[in-house]
Amino acid sequence: MYGTIAKLRIRAGMEKELDRIGRRHVDEIDGLVFEHVFRMDDDPQELMLVVGFEDRESYRANAESPEQHERYMELRALLETDPEWHDGEIIGSQRSTPKPTSV
Repeated sequence: MYGTIAKLRIRAGMEKELDRIGRRHVDEIDGLVFEHVFRMDDDPQELMLVVGFEDRESYRANAESPEQHERYMELRALLETDPEWHDGEIIGSQRSTPKPTSV
């Protein structure tokens, strides 16, 4: 897998709009595996966006597409500053299995 971590500084009151545009686009991006947004405890306007794709090729194809540029412009309008992007290969990703509950 391949992806990016972006540090974002969102404009006050724009969190719901960020969620709305993220939900609208998530199913239309080829190769997208996951997207997570974290709000930092020490600064609620600072967010970390973590996105994973099947591979580097699908990540790059999306990043270079006109559709992604339009999505980026929607995102950028919600931010105080340009995002800081940190791209890289995802070398580990674990998910816990819920333990069965006793009845």
